[in-house]
Amino acid sequence: MAKKVVATLKKTEGVKNFTKVIKAVKSEKTGAYIFKEEIIPQEMVKDFLAGK
Repeated sequence: MAKKVVATLKKTEGVKNFTKVIKAVKSEKTGAYIFKEEIIPQEMVKDFLAGK
């Protein structure tokens, strides 16, 4: 299913390039890792991974 989302975003002309990012975040409550998944513009990838 992820391939369809990415392929659909690439077909649209005049739109920024998007990237699907997955970040592992450790829960303070349980200590387990939670995966945060988003589709964001390529310019925002470094900010997303840095936690901003």
